[in-house]
Amino acid sequence: MTATTPVGAPAPEAIVADDRAHVFHPWIAQDHRFGLPVAGAEGSWIWDHSGNRYLDLGSQLMYANLGHRHPKVVAAIKAQAERLCVVAPHFANDKRGEAARLIAERAPGGMDHVLFTSTGGEAVEHAVRMARLHTGRPKLLSAFHSFHGSSTTAIHLTGDPRRWRNDTGAAGVVHFFPPYLYRSAFGAETAEQECERALEHLAQVIELEGAETFAAVVLESIPGVAGGVLVPPDGYLAGVRELCDRHGILLICDEVMVGFGRVGHWFAVDHWGVTPDLITFAKGVNSGYVPLAGVIVSDRVRRTFAQQSYPAGSTYSGHPLACAAAVAAITAMTEEGVLAHATMLGEEVIGPALAEMVATHPSVGEIRGLGAFWAIELVRDGGSGERLMPFDAVSGPSPIAMELYQACIGRGLWPVIHANRVHVAPPCNTGAEELAGGLRLLDEALAVADAHCAG
Repeated sequence: MTATTPVGAPAPEAIVADDRAHVFHPWIAQDHRFGLPVAGAEGSWIWDHSGNRYLDLGSQLMYANLGHRHPKVVAAIKAQAERLCVVAPHFANDKRGEAARLIAERAPGGMDHVLFTSTGGEAVEHAVRMARLHTGRPKLLSAFHSFHGSSTTAIHLTGDPRRWRNDTGAAGVVHFFPPYLYRSAFGAETAEQECERALEHLAQVIELEGAETFAAVVLESIPGVAGGVLVPPDGYLAGVRELCDRHGILLICDEVMVGFGRVGHWFAVDHWGVTPDLITFAKGVNSGYVPLAGVIVSDRVRRTFAQQSYPAGSTYSGHPLACAAAVAAITAMTEEGVLAHATMLGEEVIGPALAEMVATHPSVGEIRGLGAFWAIELVRDGGSGERLMPFDAVSGPSPIAMELYQACIGRGLWPVIHANRVHVAPPCNTGAEELAGGLRLLDEALAVADAHCAG
């Protein structure tokens, strides 16, 4: 593949000037913004206007599951645009219906309906509203080390520092500790102990807060970038499901980041055979080519609204361009064996390479992940587990994080670095050899982190 600049594109300096003068960017102090002018992308690579190529180690924001410019998805968007660009949600549309059917066919049994939205945060808002209307209860349970979106309820559900300055305490959210063996809140020494004690803790929180007051437990099936890819121990999600059933609480699994092949299954809950009441999705459903998200609704929740209207919606629900892209993406993932490929990448490429980094880099405290979704936890002292970068979302990226960014970018990698972690989440169809080469470059860049370790 050749890195090229589109014909007639503005000079990079002009692109940066417009960006700095007029674009208000999310999640960052505006004067600290650094935006690489991206000229193009293909497969697992992006490039700038000077022809410098970068392996997209984070799939942008963990959504380009099929990489960039997948020809089948691009062709589907073009064909749909030539036939029908937009239609209101109260009309029936072939691609909307087909996308919903394909999603429902891949969801756990008894989840046959889809409410489409445009963003994952919006999907979470709808799932919570459905749960409250279905149960008649106001409160919600959510885990620390989580992220569920930036809208009002979603940010209150979030369990990382980005919630702090948005939290008004008005959304009825109670937080609890999820399993996190490396930094166990329960003094556990094994995964089995962590699972048992985390479930005991959640049961106590439910009892002390009043089980009859809770509409739903909202969980990322695998806590993502905000949490640090905290793969739950076997038995945990099943235990949460049992607690919910015991108390008449709905289980909402947030699969915005891990759905559609990211961890080698259509949905991460499939890894443990757990069926939620509601699943939120976004990102990977169409590789992010056109914004699309939604809620997969269980039959029992759907029955609540069979004879009474659901009091919410949006103008772009099931946008035909986005749904056409979803149909093409899901079909391509099926035909091309992308789920199996993602599993292989985790077991044969990413996992072994990161395990070597644990052994050779004093700054690497732990690695965690499944499929094409991993985290490297960076520490100042492996013995104590002290974070190399602070647990903070107010001050922005730390100087160490920026130094590590530059070390990666200079080697042709575009990483995702959040808090004290580097995330490895390439497109799920990335070639094994090109990914192995990228991980060797990451191994080199980690020397920057090692230089800041104690001793």
